[in-house]
Amino acid sequence: MAEERTADGGKQTADQAVPTRIALIGIIVENMESVEPLNALLHEYGSCIIGRMGVPYRPKQVNVISVAVDAPQDVINALSGKIGRLDGVSARTVYANR
Repeated sequence: MAEERTADGGKQTADQAVPTRIALIGIIVENMESVEPLNALLHEYGSCIIGRMGVPYRPKQVNVISVAVDAPQDVINALSGKIGRLDGVSARTVYANR
């Protein structure tokens, strides 16, 4: 039986496939010391990231980042939760309806 990698790096067989969802994680970084751990998290979950865009907003000294993902809902929730626990970082997730 063919094996596939899950978004978190685990293995699963084709008959165990978990449905994925499309979501957008909106991130605001107010503590620049958290940028490196944030990038490490995004790299760790890179296999489920469709794309990302970051905009530095210098007048308010924040970075605004959007990350589009396609992964099982529990993987998206785990990533969003880990991001939100970083010091000076806020994250909210919106899901596509289908």
